[in-house]
Amino acid sequence: MHLYTRCVPDTVSDTVLVEFTVEPFTEGSPGPHVLAAIAAARASGGEPTMGPFATSVEVVSAEAGALARAVVDAALEAGATRVSVTVEHA
Repeated sequence: MHLYTRCVPDTVSDTVLVEFTVEPFTEGSPGPHVLAAIAAARASGGEPTMGPFATSVEVVSAEAGALARAVVDAALEAGATRVSVTVEHA
């Protein structure tokens, strides 16, 4: 008998959620660096949703790396001082 059982799903979705935060950010007035990151996510095949703390995009896992790179590159090129990216299975 095991005292500890790890819960692992039988199947893992092929869809991932990519969330990113681009700074500096002013609520209600996203700068060109934020808009560039959102445009890059859209151009990479996702439909971004801006939330109060981050922008999120669901994509197939094979596209997550390219989308994250495009978002980071676009944000930095447009003047971002910080870009945070999180990826998790949806």
